[in-house]
Amino acid sequence: MIQPTTPTKGATDPGVAELQNRLGVPSASDRCNPDASYRSPKAQISYSDRFIPTRSATARLNFSIYDRDTAAAEVPSNSEFADGNGAYSQLLKSELLGIPSTSSSPLASPDRHAGRPSDLLRSPTSPGAKKMFRFKTGDADSPRAGPPTESPYLLSPVGRENPLGNTIVSPKRAPRKIARSPFKVLDAPALQDDFYLNLVDWSAQNVLAVGLGTCVYLWSACTSKVTKLCDFSSSEPQDSVCSVAWSQRGTYLSVGTNNGETQLWDVSKIKMIRTMQGHRARVGTMAWSSHILSSGSRDRNILQRDVRAPEDYIHKLVGHRSEVCGLKWSPDDREIASGGNDNQLYIWNLNSTSPVIKFSDHNAAVKAIAWSPHQHGLLASGGGTADRCIRFWNSATNTALNCIDTGSQVCNLSWSKNVNEIVSTHGYSQNQIIVWKHPTMTKLATLTGHTLRVLYLAVSPDGQTIVTGAGDETLRFWNVFPGPKSQGSVNDSSVGSMMRTLIR
Repeated sequence: MIQPTTPTKGATDPGVAELQNRLGVPSASDRCNPDASYRSPKAQISYSDRFIPTRSATARLNFSIYDRDTAAAEVPSNSEFADGNGAYSQLLKSELLGIPSTSSSPLASPDRHAGRPSDLLRSPTSPGAKKMFRFKTGDADSPRAGPPTESPYLLSPVGRENPLGNTIVSPKRAPRKIARSPFKVLDAPALQDDFYLNLVDWSAQNVLAVGLGTCVYLWSACTSKVTKLCDFSSSEPQDSVCSVAWSQRGTYLSVGTNNGETQLWDVSKIKMIRTMQGHRARVGTMAWSSHILSSGSRDRNILQRDVRAPEDYIHKLVGHRSEVCGLKWSPDDREIASGGNDNQLYIWNLNSTSPVIKFSDHNAAVKAIAWSPHQHGLLASGGGTADRCIRFWNSATNTALNCIDTGSQVCNLSWSKNVNEIVSTHGYSQNQIIVWKHPTMTKLATLTGHTLRVLYLAVSPDGQTIVTGAGDETLRFWNVFPGPKSQGSVNDSSVGSMMRTLIR
């Protein structure tokens, strides 16, 4: 039988004694001997390959910015809760319901922590004790410090004009700068001064087509090459160009003539594919929708042509009582809008032969027509000299939305595909170009330079540059819209070479 052993008094295990000796703990014999003095173990220095810097100096430098306030957060009193709830309720009423504020001072929260000793520890005692990249509010005496409502860091949804939220309003975005002069001007001799014609169009392949008298010219923005496509001066009877329109892919160009013909050209081969008849008078406007080509004429009719079919046209749209001078397909290719010299704006669907919607609010010829690429069914139209208005319509609900009196004849309209803006060109009496912000219809820029009516307008495929033509026989290039980030604007040097090449 194993009996437990009782340790001898005063005896200590060797391992425990060694540990006590290293830690400086007196042994049992020393504690019993009052004369024994405390003996600390001899310090031993060890070396290693790692250098660990001391933090004591950094701690002393940063002591002044340490937050030593470890006390529990103060609980707001009932009166402070009531003041905060009342101010918040007043702000909501003012911002959402339009109820004016009865308070004469802006919102302010009482500083319950002012004057505490811990605030002295938060502020550096000397300029040299400031810590880099430490976020803090700006100095009130700083020359860059402005009114709170002008701070560029404010992102509040509260209106700027709201007196209750003037300390947290959002910064006002700087207006986009638009050059007030064209960056290039091209001489275009024999460009007709006729309100009812459409002689300029820009293709998806970045090629500009211009009808000058009896000829059609092509200019490539990529190669700066000018090509004469056709010349009707030798035809019998002599003919002239009244309209040009590119197919959606930019591979084919349709040309409407004064004799009522509609020609289809393959621009890659500089070859006419076919001539389509059907109109008894000049063809002043055309529009493409996939393989469907629509043409409007002075004979008051609109012909729907399937370029794949052998027939000259598949449908005849009858409704206008005067010359058709404007045609535009909707972005979804389901509706086509037409404007005429009878002051009417009609909307037709793909298979109808009579208008499904009629708008009769204009008081002059309707040539300017543009569908919005940003909102389904939104249509803009402009009237002539006796009307001077831009009107907006909803084709889905058959309602008028807005009317803007521009003060002069509206010749063309075109939406930006990149932003919700619209550009208009004008004739009598201002001869100007206006860029509008939709739906507020605030003027972003007014461009001048043409000396006669700005009758022609086309937009580059990237949606950034427009070209305008006028009876003063000039084509002017303007940068008016912001371009997409993935694409660049039209090459300035390429456009410059166009100016050096006179189109004749």
